Amino acid sequence: MKTSSSSQALFPTSSTLCTPYLLLVPLGLLAAVVVLPSLGSSHVRSNGLGVLCPGLDTDGYPVASGAEKTVSAESPEQPEFRLLVGVLTTPKRYERRGIVRLAYALQPPAPAYAQVDVRFVFCGVDDPVDAALVALEAARHGDVLVLNCTENMNDGKTHEYFSSVPRTFADASYDYVMKTDDDTYLRVAAMAEELRPKPRDDVYLGYGFAVGDDPMQFMHGMGYVVSWDVASWVSTNEDILRYNDTHGPEDLLFGKWLNIGKRGQNRYDLKPRMYDLNWNRDNFRPDTVAVHMIKDNRRWADTFRYFNVTAGIKPSNLYHLP
Repeated sequence: MKTSSSSQALFPTSSTLCTPYLLLVPLGLLAAVVVLPSLGSSHVRSNGLGVLCPGLDTDGYPVASGAEKTVSAESPEQPEFRLLVGVLTTPKRYERRGIVRLAYALQPPAPAYAQVDVRFVFCGVDDPVDAALVALEAARHGDVLVLNCTENMNDGKTHEYFSSVPRTFADASYDYVMKTDDDTYLRVAAMAEELRPKPRDDVYLGYGFAVGDDPMQFMHGMGYVVSWDVASWVSTNEDILRYNDTHGPEDLLFGKWLNIGKRGQNRYDLKPRMYDLNWNRDNFRPDTVAVHMIKDNRRWADTFRYFNVTAGIKPSNLYHLP
């Protein structure tokens, strides 16, 4: 990863995306990728699954059951807090993103006191085929965030994400920023319930990982949340790059930065409500906040069955599903 340019969050420009593969794609798709920072504003409607908040309309379809509930434009109901969820993934994982979008869309809507925005986070999309297809996703779903880095998992992508968010959404800041993966099933309402009574500053929350006598030296990479001030501190801390401290297990390094900087002092361990799915796929909990290690379609199917995701499917003579 080229860390020297990590001080800016860049989106693909038309010169990057204009390839022969895009001749079949309307030019408007490119603009959708370039203007993505504006999607963080509560005044801009998302036309896809990027928003899980009742009262925010979409142009195509509701983002979650119950999303037909609207809020008067004259007296909009303001949420108590806003959470940005960044799902780190890679451009070629189209099938996985489709499943994860459904996993969010078919949950009950976030409580009225919380606005939860979901973004799929990539590093630079260099392949022309991926660029065309990701542009389609950006135009249709409005939930894509492209960073200025070479695609990686433990070579600085998490740092680039947390560094970019405070700048990208500077005009409409969030209260909390979450990093999670595309093999994690996050139950949005449960996470919102956990965050509601928490402070809005100096927060570091997730699956606590003990080191020595410290029960929460860092939070497991399946998903962790920090308050906006912590993300802003990461964004402006030049020592992290100066000492080349972005290469290695991302969750361990993130905790190291906060420990050295004495940030995220309000720490919350959500074990056992955050956990890894075991080999037998039989350790689901009804009070789950997030379950990790959903690596294949069979595991996703088991997850959806356990949480009754399709329990409300309407009978139809167009399909006969068990």
